[in-house]
Amino acid sequence: MPASHMLSQNALITVFGGTGFLGRHIVRRLSKQGYRLRIATRRPNEALFLKTNGKPGQIEIMQANIRDAASVAAALDGAQGAVNAVGILFESGKQKFDAVQARGAALIGDAAVKQGITHMVHISAIGADADSASSYAQSKATGEAAVMACVPTAHILRPSIVIGPEDDFFNRFAAMSMIAPALPLIGGGATRYQPVSVFDVAEAVAACLGRTDQKIDAGIYELGGPDILTFKQLMELLNEVTGRHRWLMPLPFFAARMIAALAQFSTLIGVAPLLTPDQIILLKSDNIVSDEAHGRDFAALGITPRPIAGQLDYLARYRPHGKK
Repeated sequence: MPASHMLSQNALITVFGGTGFLGRHIVRRLSKQGYRLRIATRRPNEALFLKTNGKPGQIEIMQANIRDAASVAAALDGAQGAVNAVGILFESGKQKFDAVQARGAALIGDAAVKQGITHMVHISAIGADADSASSYAQSKATGEAAVMACVPTAHILRPSIVIGPEDDFFNRFAAMSMIAPALPLIGGGATRYQPVSVFDVAEAVAACLGRTDQKIDAGIYELGGPDILTFKQLMELLNEVTGRHRWLMPLPFFAARMIAALAQFSTLIGVAPLLTPDQIILLKSDNIVSDEAHGRDFAALGITPRPIAGQLDYLARYRPHGKK
């Protein structure tokens, strides 16, 4: 279903989750497009740095919590478009998968339709599945359904693991390699991934909001880079780029579940767990673009995704003697 009309260049777009890894790149890309942006965030003081991405007055910061319907509605007041880039990798305190990725998405969709917004982009993830044993995957699927029910002209983007300067994947394991003699290969490291550049995902958001050179139908798009690599191959690539050459230690799923169960307690002191039981479930399934997504991928958006080669320069700081 094509969008009913094109957004004007100076349209107001509300971005939820604009301070996150992906969100800040979306803000940069949309600001270059000329849109006026309203960043809806729980902690406005932590979003002020985003103002430097635009011209004076182009980017405003507003307090909002996607668990609160009134603040969501206020954040969308007067907007012509919306982007939901809010997501969590683990649960902590009131930040639960269902509250953030399911009910939060539903609140945004409901407020958007009441504002007459037809241009909406919702960031989900490959593997979103209402029947999954993973609470993360279930909540992502529920959020998708809620958004599409409210805004049938919305675009749902499902990226594989997103990589870039501030990513939570390579940076996490690279930091581990600085102090640990080995890196774990959970389940043997055979799970396949299709790493996608954060810059390409941000470009996809811009394309969905309004490209003048082509019409892009609404619905679900799966986004993966041109390279399909196993977890083991990704860790081998990490070793090569950082020059640390850590031993890659196979870790059976049952052992990983035990470690993950203990790691959860780190959230009590505000530290992100290295691994959670829910993530172990996700690691049992490949994270690549499905056959059913043919025609609903980067190519359909007119984007040629970057290969992983040359995308990992940001890991140079993890080399034994720094950048070389």
